[in-house]
Amino acid sequence: MDTPDTPNPSPDISGLLRDWPYESGKLNVRLIVAEDGEPRIQMRLDLGILQMHTEGRPDGQRPYGCDSVLEHHEQRLDDHTAEHGSGSGFVLTEEHCRELREEAAQFYHRYMALLVLEDFEGVVRDTGRNLRVLDLCARFAETEADRQALEPFRAYITMMRARALASQAIKDSEPKAAVQAIEDGIEALREHFAATGQESAFDASSEVQALRGMREAIIPKLPVSQTAELRKRLDAAVKAEKYELAAILRDELKSLGETPNA
Repeated sequence: MDTPDTPNPSPDISGLLRDWPYESGKLNVRLIVAEDGEPRIQMRLDLGILQMHTEGRPDGQRPYGCDSVLEHHEQRLDDHTAEHGSGSGFVLTEEHCRELREEAAQFYHRYMALLVLEDFEGVVRDTGRNLRVLDLCARFAETEADRQALEPFRAYITMMRARALASQAIKDSEPKAAVQAIEDGIEALREHFAATGQESAFDASSEVQALRGMREAIIPKLPVSQTAELRKRLDAAVKAEKYELAAILRDELKSLGETPNA
């Protein structure tokens, strides 16, 4: 307990900021050990330092006694479905959606930091979690504004998740799995743009271009035996009329010096 002879430590963090200068144009991130002995992620911002837990909710809180606001509402939905036989009638109010958006912003900051730290599994976890928020709000938000509020971020989150999956595969020396993760991500983006009536924006989207660029960098690392597998998948894609995927596979074969048959 503090006494009059023991003044409270100063809350001024000027020393911390001085010891860790902000670098403009760079995502400044580090992993530290907190006073409780557990790891924390720190992100240096222009006006201070953002500190996050590595697991659970980034701020360490347990809203509604759950790991997150999302899990609270997912449990509500499960209970509603168990009682009524479906999710029909389940509603997220404007306040619920506001809480979900604010929480999603916390997870966004963390998965960006985790990407810098090359914790790709953590990025996959947090991006997948935020996609669940988008899906929940799109289905059950009470107002159209809340149903659409987060949708502009879907393509970016989808791209980041595919990028993290591919990066983890590369880290594990699995270039084939990395290419598959990227193809799955591109296909998910194609479906997203088609579902929202933006087919013409697909090829020009920065998310698709980012994944294609990553794919082109990975292809030279594939073993020669991969060409047979690519040909097989190309034939299957053409038969299933998945023309975007077929185009990707043709490009891969050409990059390997092969002439596509399909």
